[in-house]
Amino acid sequence: GDDNGRKQHMTKSEANLKEAFAGESQANRTYLAFAKAADEEKHPQVARLFRAAAEAETVHALNHLRAMKGVKSTKENLQAAIAGETHEFTHMYPDMIEAAKAEGHRDARQSFAYANEVEKVHAKLYKDALDGLGKETESYSYYVCPVCGFTSEADAPSACPICSTPGRMFKKID
Repeated sequence: GDDNGRKQHMTKSEANLKEAFAGESQANRTYLAFAKAADEEKHPQVARLFRAAAEAETVHALNHLRAMKGVKSTKENLQAAIAGETHEFTHMYPDMIEAAKAEGHRDARQSFAYANEVEKVHAKLYKDALDGLGKETESYSYYVCPVCGFTSEADAPSACPICSTPGRMFKKID
């Protein structure tokens, strides 16, 4: 069909790697969510199994990404991250937000809106990192909001600027 013209340059193996990477990445996140639910339901052994499988899926995903030559220099990786985040907040999420509004799907709209705002923050953080590449003088942690994903440098805010979650709930990333 219509896709063939655009995808001709991609071999079947390259397309399969891309599909497998996406599937393994999704399985990792899904199994981590399942593990959290199992912990909450007091099934620690099942939770451990889900976490172990999630880790194995990460191994598979990273192997596929390597085989796709998907990891390059830090400079190129930052440029790719900026492009990806920018695409998300300029095209992908705005369209998804509109569709969710039209369908009255409040949870989807909220989820997309949170992600859309945070992707703008990520693009700026990546841009700043790219501008300072090779000139890093300080070392600090990042803090991530557990509700919307807002990402803060050096300190958690007193409250999340996007969803108002208290800063003390933020996860510290070292």
